[in-house]
Amino acid sequence: MGEVKGFLKYGRKDLKKKLVEERLKNWNEFTESLAEQDLKNQGARCMDCGVPFCHWGCPVSNIIPDWNDLVYQGRWKEALDVLSSTNNFPEVTGRVCPAPCENSCVLAINDPAVTIKNIEAAIAEKGFQEGWIKPRPPKKRTGKTVAIIGSGPAGLACADLLNGSGHQVTVYEKNEVLGGLMTLGIPTYKLEKTVVERRLAILEKEGIKFKTKVNIGVNVSADELKKKFDAVVLCGGAEQPRDLQVDGRDLQGIYFAMDFLTQQTRVNLGFKIDKENRIDVKGKKVVILGGGDTGSDCIGTANRQGAASVTQFELLPEPPKERDADNPWPQWAAIKRVSTSQEEGCDVHYCVMTKNFIGEGGKLKKLKAVRVAFGAKDPETGRSPMKEVEGSEFEIDCDYVFLAMGFLGPCKEGMIKELGVALDARGNIKTDITYMSSIEGVFSAGDMRTGQSLVVRAIDEGRNAALSVHKWLSK
Repeated sequence: MGEVKGFLKYGRKDLKKKLVEERLKNWNEFTESLAEQDLKNQGARCMDCGVPFCHWGCPVSNIIPDWNDLVYQGRWKEALDVLSSTNNFPEVTGRVCPAPCENSCVLAINDPAVTIKNIEAAIAEKGFQEGWIKPRPPKKRTGKTVAIIGSGPAGLACADLLNGSGHQVTVYEKNEVLGGLMTLGIPTYKLEKTVVERRLAILEKEGIKFKTKVNIGVNVSADELKKKFDAVVLCGGAEQPRDLQVDGRDLQGIYFAMDFLTQQTRVNLGFKIDKENRIDVKGKKVVILGGGDTGSDCIGTANRQGAASVTQFELLPEPPKERDADNPWPQWAAIKRVSTSQEEGCDVHYCVMTKNFIGEGGKLKKLKAVRVAFGAKDPETGRSPMKEVEGSEFEIDCDYVFLAMGFLGPCKEGMIKELGVALDARGNIKTDITYMSSIEGVFSAGDMRTGQSLVVRAIDEGRNAALSVHKWLSK
């Protein structure tokens, strides 16, 4: 701990954001980094607590107090070494992670938390600028081969560690670009794709082989892959979206959120989209169902396309402004947050349930909904009973509706069905404590194993699986 009273001397200072009217003109990231001295001051706010709850709250167990202090001292290279020891892609998590570490910061008990996420991103960018982050191929190979299915954060983290251990790793990606969720799912204004491409180039130079447009279980046999490699790791993500089975669901203009988001990313990357398949909401009335990150990403994307209006409906109640008694520190704070996309223009409504869609000539024209109320929580299940509010039905004009209501685990057709791996009660791939599935030599990690979660949790999953695969291959 460099500056003992730093947390008393300096206040929290966040990254600057460009004005809304400016950032809506393009798809670029809109945050501006702090000056180096400001970042050092923010590092000085860390109290180097006796029990670092930030470390506990971080899914990849980042050694946060150490690199905060090193930044304060200007020892950036050492800070990068500490950060890289636990996190494969800090340049990504420093941009898109919701920072559960900051919710667990001891300073946050009665003061704004340390800007952990911003410092993390700054360390990573300093590493690239100074040339400290560069290819480091393994000095020798083990002769063992591993196939990793999916090039998202779990797959790449797993590939990185296994390759570093000397195994020959091949990553298979069904899409035409690498990066999974980081490339296609997260909008460019939150994570510019050059950030992902920069890291992929390093991984490739370190010896990892990448194959795109290979959909295992569809155009390449899963059994064939299993025979070819010593181990297989399934990291395909949770791609089965939650649907809404109500009257009018088949009307033109209703899409799953990820179809909207991934198409726009492809357009930003320069891919051609047929006019009849283009989802363009310019001048249109948009409704988004779902109040999570995916719904928020739809808001930002619709506004940048030039939507006439954007409305967001959330089934659950509006979160409180402060922690409830049953949600104490250092837990993740279940409080109301306004996303940067919501700041850009959106009419948000809570406790709204869609009843049906209304159209003309096969095209969506209206959404019919009803307001709902929630009762007290059941002490055993923790759930609150929901009922419709009598007489609260209403209709809203809309041209497009995007379903952002979460996911139901991995797609079962193709690879999973062909392999015949066991599934858990939620429909995810079932594994033992070593991340191995019900089939010997076939492992799984990330959202495909846990259900939808955070990029940082996927990285942790990939790292843990890699350790298990390496141990199994080393027998």
